[in-house]
Amino acid sequence: MNCVYLLSHKCLNYNNLNLFSNQQVHAQSASTTQEDSLKMNWFADAKLGIFIHAGIYAVNGVTESWSFHNKDIAYPDYMKQLNGFTLNQYKPVEWANLIAQTGAKYAVVTTKHHDGVATYDTKMNDLSIVKASPAKKDLIEPLFAELRKRNIKCGAYFSLIDWSDNNYPGFLKDSSRYAIAKDTARWEKFQHFFQGQIQELSTKFNPDLFWFDGDWEHSAAEWQTSKVRQGILTKNKNAIINGRLQGFGDYETPEQNFPVTRPKAKYWEMCMTLNDNWGYQAKDTHWKTPYEVITIFTDVISNGGNLLFDIGPKADGTFPKEVHQTLKELGDWNKRNGEAVFNTLGGIGQGHFYGPSTLSKDSSTLYLFIQGHINGAVSLKGLRNKIKSISVVHNKQPLKYKIVGKISWSAIPGIVYINVPENLNDKYVTVLKLQLDGPISMYKGTGGL
Repeated sequence: MNCVYLLSHKCLNYNNLNLFSNQQVHAQSASTTQEDSLKMNWFADAKLGIFIHAGIYAVNGVTESWSFHNKDIAYPDYMKQLNGFTLNQYKPVEWANLIAQTGAKYAVVTTKHHDGVATYDTKMNDLSIVKASPAKKDLIEPLFAELRKRNIKCGAYFSLIDWSDNNYPGFLKDSSRYAIAKDTARWEKFQHFFQGQIQELSTKFNPDLFWFDGDWEHSAAEWQTSKVRQGILTKNKNAIINGRLQGFGDYETPEQNFPVTRPKAKYWEMCMTLNDNWGYQAKDTHWKTPYEVITIFTDVISNGGNLLFDIGPKADGTFPKEVHQTLKELGDWNKRNGEAVFNTLGGIGQGHFYGPSTLSKDSSTLYLFIQGHINGAVSLKGLRNKIKSISVVHNKQPLKYKIVGKISWSAIPGIVYINVPENLNDKYVTVLKLQLDGPISMYKGTGGL
């Protein structure tokens, strides 16, 4: 993980009202068929995934792979961390329970980062935690089994880059083993290697989702991206592939930074860390609070995306207490407010409500997310529908409201003011439920007669 990707989003147009300014279809090289759309349904409904960066970099608490690439640590010293990667406290059941309690519908786990160290029992070489570390175990297989018992979709992170393989062109910024154009046979050996590992993952684990990384170093032809996609889909036609495959993916993946405007891509997912690093680093105590995580999450789903929230385990297979605390709070909030989160659509456009929002699948129920505590009224502008009822989601309490500025002879709607007493606030983000008389219809004009 290191690069930030720009993305686009195909916004939903409710009732042909042109709620959003950008309606372009996202640009992807892989053709989008009706079958492709159907297989994406679970992903669009999932909203929340948990990302796990597990690897030898947790031993010394250094940046995964990039620490030797950027010369923060010598490559031999980085690889010595294999000797300290024990997983002696690794309990797949506890990992799966930790993920399940958040309400997440899928999890993505590192099978191999840029350092080339596989976290499963690869047969393509000997560089794995099974063969080269005291862990002597496959991290992926038992975890996927436990996740599937809980109906959680399984995702495999895989780095196309492998800076440790002798047939890869190089791993340092100022050095290169060889140029592909001058030694195509050597590059073909590497292609055979990484294609073999991808096929291993497909055959051994049958992931619901492939999360590729590192495609920026070579072209689509050099990565054989069409072959990669075809190989995966031959094994599992419903497998989903992220956007880091040179245009042959199903969805886009902005990293760490939240898009200010609603993306254009039909399917997108923001990956973000709980602190500042993907893998475990003892020195990194810059933890996001539960409130920060939940408000980021609601912003993402309001804009029609998913949040893939990253946590890093220690070398012994345990997680810091801050991970447990924050994921519990996120899960408890989701239990209270899940109907406004899961299986919903992105909300109304900016300017109508000063906060995130979502819609039911039939767009006849509008959910408004209030970040922070309030004791008074919030306003909603441009709603053409009649309101059947308004209530607080987490406690089902009905709310009073009034409409201001509606002129009898004008079709322009008034402003809805909803009174939210302080005692009805959620601990973190309060969600209001507006039952409407039909599919939502919003006024987008400039006022006037």
